[in-house]
Amino acid sequence: MIKSLPLQVITALEPHKPYEVVYWMSCDRSIDGEGYANTYLILSKENLFVVSNSGDEAIVNSIEIDNIETAFIVNLVASGIMIIKEKEERVIGAFTNGQMGSAAKFVSVFTKMKKKEDISDEDVEDGQENTTCPKCGMRYPEEGRQICPKCMKRHAIFSRLLRFAGQYKLLMFFIVLFMLLNSATGLAIPYLQGTVLFDQALGNTGDFAGRIGLVILLIFAFRTISLLFGVLFSMINARLAANVVFDLKASVFAAMQRLSLSFFQEKQTGQLMTRVSNDAQELQYFFVDGISYFIVNAMNIVGITTIMLIMDWKLTLICFIPIPFVLLLIRWVFPKLWRLSWRRHRRVSMLNAMISDTIQGTRVVKAFGKENQEIHRFQKANTSYSDSEQSFNLMSSTIFPILTIVTQFGGVLIWAFGGWKVMQGSISFGEIMTFVSYIYMLYGPLQFMNNIVNWWSSCMSAAQRIFEIQDSVSDVAEKEDAVHREQMNGDIRLSNVTFGYEPNKPILKEVSLHAKPGQMIGVVGHSGAGKSTLVNLISRLYDVSDGEIAIDGINVKDLKIDSMRKNIGIVSQEVYVFMGTIAENIAYADPECSMDDIINAARIANAHDFIEKLPDGYDTIVGTGGHNLSGGEKQRISIARAVLHNPKILILDEATASLDTETELQIQEALETLIQGRTTIAIAHRLSTLRNADYLLVMDAGKVVEEGTHDQLMTKQGIYHGLVQKHDEALSIRRVG
Repeated sequence: MIKSLPLQVITALEPHKPYEVVYWMSCDRSIDGEGYANTYLILSKENLFVVSNSGDEAIVNSIEIDNIETAFIVNLVASGIMIIKEKEERVIGAFTNGQMGSAAKFVSVFTKMKKKEDISDEDVEDGQENTTCPKCGMRYPEEGRQICPKCMKRHAIFSRLLRFAGQYKLLMFFIVLFMLLNSATGLAIPYLQGTVLFDQALGNTGDFAGRIGLVILLIFAFRTISLLFGVLFSMINARLAANVVFDLKASVFAAMQRLSLSFFQEKQTGQLMTRVSNDAQELQYFFVDGISYFIVNAMNIVGITTIMLIMDWKLTLICFIPIPFVLLLIRWVFPKLWRLSWRRHRRVSMLNAMISDTIQGTRVVKAFGKENQEIHRFQKANTSYSDSEQSFNLMSSTIFPILTIVTQFGGVLIWAFGGWKVMQGSISFGEIMTFVSYIYMLYGPLQFMNNIVNWWSSCMSAAQRIFEIQDSVSDVAEKEDAVHREQMNGDIRLSNVTFGYEPNKPILKEVSLHAKPGQMIGVVGHSGAGKSTLVNLISRLYDVSDGEIAIDGINVKDLKIDSMRKNIGIVSQEVYVFMGTIAENIAYADPECSMDDIINAARIANAHDFIEKLPDGYDTIVGTGGHNLSGGEKQRISIARAVLHNPKILILDEATASLDTETELQIQEALETLIQGRTTIAIAHRLSTLRNADYLLVMDAGKVVEEGTHDQLMTKQGIYHGLVQKHDEALSIRRVG
């Protein structure tokens, strides 16, 4: 770690040797908050060094660890300060939010050092190193993903696309082959139509003197062969197009499934849909209309130019007079098209996200009568997208006709100069006709090369966005040597678990619990106490910031994620029912199960009776989100799904919330059957659900404030006793009502 410190800091620390750096962080703001500065906080085993820059000189302040009582962070607006307490408190560093994660780890390491606890490699893992681009200083989008969007080279994206194209190399080889054969046979036609037809057949000279029929037959034959090769490459091209779109969408979707829950909570649905659908479609043009056409057109330009040079090099050079102007225009327009393409993508993503949000929130829109407001919001987003689309199209439709006119100006020069040479008798009329035909054949490839700017900018922008998803690093990563457990016993132990969705803003604070196999542990507390966060950590939807969660004595970070998913089942308040039949929804946990298994699971979940009364029974189609079902019916399907999953560990997260009393009793009966023989962690507002729990934890503000059995906690007459009293009072009021 010492090697990663700046040389100036290492030099300043030389007089303080011997020392061993345990952890360090950089503070990028001045303590007075007036500007930016570089201050380094360095923990060794005996001392805390505060190294600050004063001009060209580094000033070192050394404080013995034993003289420091504690270290903590105070959050400010978009920044924070590090405070230590000796006899008095004092500020030793200030930093922006970008350094908040390093600051939180600094405090954690210091606290362990004060408690004389062992510091593991994971504790001091370099959170502050390799987080910014060494070229521009911009922070990387994600920890562990050392790719800077700002400095990402276009040629690097192109090279990566070429590697992706390797899987289609056989199809692309045949496409290029047939395109070249199509072009090669086509190259003979201008010569036959010009020199051979006019100068030899009609001019009655040479090998084809007077043989007009044969020449016409040859022209027809070459056109037919050229057409056949064109049909062949078009057929293969169509197959390639379908394969490319399929594979690209599958690749992006698979990459998204690999990412953790936090990724999807930070993105809007419409944005992700745009990347899967629109960007994959854009990249299709790179493989289908890009690489193969580029190769063939490049070879056509070389071939036609060679023929023209052999025929008359002076005329050829005149033909290429406009080319430097074309290249200058392309160089000027390319960056502008790239930026306009990015802006268009952002606007269409915002539009799709707005549509998705409105559709998903239709019930709220209708309830508040905000249809006109949503129409106005859509019009605003649609206008924004339309403006960006028009800007892009205006630039494209303006610059490309200009490029075409500039390019074709060479043809005008050829007609003028070539006509003069015909009049001088230095070239025949058939030769000038052949030459002009080759020029017009050359315009097609040149026009493609002009339009390649548009194609390139769109494809590279789409590729960059797709690669951003593929390169994204999951917050919950599986180790290479992770342990696989086919069957777990269900022993769960949490040891001093601390967690926050943001650095230095913990939701859970040093929470510990032990659930033995087959036990039911109840978790109660007010809303916002951290109950749902706790069960999310047990199922490893997130990773703890500090502490450890172990199942059967193995840290969950060392277990294969697939092993955990197979052995942990969740029944939550928020039930999602997929578009499809009820049988398919129940069988989601085990698609290979039999119909008897599905019915048996439904019976255990008390769902069989209401399913049988539906028009098509288990084959009844339910809409996205299960809007055809009541809350209780969806909850019972969720329980049936968990029964079929047959997990060793069961998590019940408010599974009976927001239900009427009769439905709750039915679901409670189903849950009592479900929890038999399983380790269960249950969260519930309705405390009657937890009276039979083996052990109860009472949480408040992220901490466990009480624990014990129901009777023990009632005897204490603490927070739990108060919650039970309020619960009973609420039930009494409901019965009276």
